[in-house]
Amino acid sequence: MSLQSKLDAFKADFEAGKPPYNVPPAVIATMRRATAELIASGVAQHARKAGDRAPAFTLDAPDGTQVSSADLLRRGPLVTTFYRGVWCPYCNMELQALQDVLPDIEAAGASLVAISPQLPVNSRKSVRQNALTFPILSDPHNDVGAAFGLRFALPDYLIALYKSLRNDLPAFNGDPSWTLPMPARYVIAPDGTIVYAEVNPDYTHRPEPSEMLPAIRKAAAGAR
Repeated sequence: MSLQSKLDAFKADFEAGKPPYNVPPAVIATMRRATAELIASGVAQHARKAGDRAPAFTLDAPDGTQVSSADLLRRGPLVTTFYRGVWCPYCNMELQALQDVLPDIEAAGASLVAISPQLPVNSRKSVRQNALTFPILSDPHNDVGAAFGLRFALPDYLIALYKSLRNDLPAFNGDPSWTLPMPARYVIAPDGTIVYAEVNPDYTHRPEPSEMLPAIRKAAAGAR
């Protein structure tokens, strides 16, 4: 089953209020409203795209070590995915799908990292729960997300909903700003150029990991 098929199946059960979710229709309507408004805002059009230079970053891995994009790019192409947090089931399914294709990514000479505004303790939980062998890097204040043009502020009515659901982003992220990155996936060539970019303000839609493999292989071949 494709990643998007899994996401669609989860979404159908969640929005239908099937156990164990039992989500009221008003909650679904609020989530749909927020997604529609984010799409209509056009903010995704301002994110970094193929052909742009990728912002450099140095971030903490869950084990406390620092990971530098410059160091990774010296080894080959870099795949970077932006992850909302351990609380997001759609994001977790995407991480699992990326883990499945990790052998192909590494066989092409590339590295894979996820970037999230969540605190390292929550990244460690994500790594354990999703059985990951690649790191989730902590992005304080969502600054790297902002450099890629992905950071957005949640509207007040969505903040109120999250609070009612006890989804406390300031506690998860150690940041009071109530911001998130739009889900995005990039392939960065060793020279720092973005050669593949997929950004979607609708967090329930994610590209298949296999779609980026040709770009990875081409970037790796070009660096030889």
